[in-house]
Amino acid sequence: MLKTGDMAPAFKGIDQNGNQISLDDFKGKKLVLYFYPKDNTSGCTAEACDLRDNYHRFLSMGYAVVGVSKDSIQSHQKFISKYELPFPLISDPETVILKAYEAWGEKKMYGKTSMGTLRKTYVIDENGMITDIISKVNTKAHTSQILK
Repeated sequence: MLKTGDMAPAFKGIDQNGNQISLDDFKGKKLVLYFYPKDNTSGCTAEACDLRDNYHRFLSMGYAVVGVSKDSIQSHQKFISKYELPFPLISDPETVILKAYEAWGEKKMYGKTSMGTLRKTYVIDENGMITDIISKVNTKAHTSQILK
């Protein structure tokens, strides 16, 4: 189980533009790494738009923002374009990053249990240490949870 004070797991993934993004890219910066189930769904859109609307606040406080889901690069491109998202979204179809960050697991929906993406956010400091883990995400007010 990851907990605050742990070093964030190293990761490498491909964003919507085909660029490789890794944890090492954020050395010296604070990072909001958020995991969400699916592009263009109501909760995920609300969360992404809340982060978008507060993006300059994050930047002014030294944070980078990166989202991760199982969705394809093409899906991310459409999602970013439709909602004018200013931050990268990593495509993780093999769930490698999701599993490393304990954001892949059992979900219950309508009485059925299945494996899926768990909505979760990690706040990582300039040295790669986890300073906060948000497991109960308020999609419409996520920024205030992160910057509390």
